[in-house]
Amino acid sequence: MSLLEPFDRYPLTFGKTPIEHLPRLSKELGGKVEFYAKREDCNSGLAMGGNKLRKLEYIVPDAIASGADTLVSIGGVQSNHTRMVAATAAKLGMKCVVIQEKWVPHFDAVYDRVGNIQMTRLMGADSRLVDDGFDIGIRKSWEDAIQSVKDAGGKPYPIPAGASVHKFGALGYVGFAEEVAEQEAELGFTFDYIVVCVVTGSTQGGMIVGFAAQDRADRVIGIDASGTVEQTREQVRGIVDNTAELIGLGRAVREDEIVINPDYAYPAYGVPSDETNDAIRLAARTEAMITDPVYEGKSMQGMIDLTRKGFFPEGSKVLYAHLGGAPALNGYSYHYKDG
Repeated sequence: MSLLEPFDRYPLTFGKTPIEHLPRLSKELGGKVEFYAKREDCNSGLAMGGNKLRKLEYIVPDAIASGADTLVSIGGVQSNHTRMVAATAAKLGMKCVVIQEKWVPHFDAVYDRVGNIQMTRLMGADSRLVDDGFDIGIRKSWEDAIQSVKDAGGKPYPIPAGASVHKFGALGYVGFAEEVAEQEAELGFTFDYIVVCVVTGSTQGGMIVGFAAQDRADRVIGIDASGTVEQTREQVRGIVDNTAELIGLGRAVREDEIVINPDYAYPAYGVPSDETNDAIRLAARTEAMITDPVYEGKSMQGMIDLTRKGFFPEGSKVLYAHLGGAPALNGYSYHYKDG
């Protein structure tokens, strides 16, 4: 029985996401480890999809039950999450207010006019640019936006950054772990490691709880892209504890089951290093798999570097969780103008 049976889900995705073998990337990295990708980036017809929709499926029933008419959320200028909240609101026929803070010290001339934020605006969201810096915590600008909806006579439903510290925010990724187990039965083998990017924490947090139910949570390798790893780890810990209790896991998740690698977030959140860009190009040129400079490029960089350093034992099968985010590439045009 699924751990998620007691919870309402509103379908926003196509269903189970495909697992794709990456033979050319595997060969390029020495051929001793086999790489696969679970394509969360191809999970929906809603505005190019991505991991946030898997979370929102368990949040929407609560939003509808609350009688809300406006979803209110927050992210950076090129936030995938605010794009997905805007898409969800459009699909539900709700209004949407999103705060877009200046989380990234990045000055591409079109950064605030293309990619995620352009799609957010196309879907009718009220997108408000705010000059505040990066922080994964609860923000005053978001609280002000919630109040502004009330002041205008609306009924807001607050969704925090990344949907992460919402009480149902990690349930979708508990479901991811159950889905992987079903797909492993079909494939006839078990993955030795799962590699995933972590910033606000509920994607990895949900996976940890879901895989803890299978006694292999320590095989979920979180690659930090926040650059504030202590805060991220603390937030993941809280999400894990709350979610484990919510679903009735029946045991505490141990500290050694929360694996977060801090080595690849440099130089800052949302700023790709040369190594990030090399990883983006390698994934694109071997598998036509498009990753972004904020999240997936850094988890891809981490997976590549860990492989080259011999972290994964020979013969391992590694599942890369592709969470989406490619629209952000448009905001980094000068990095990739020559490919």
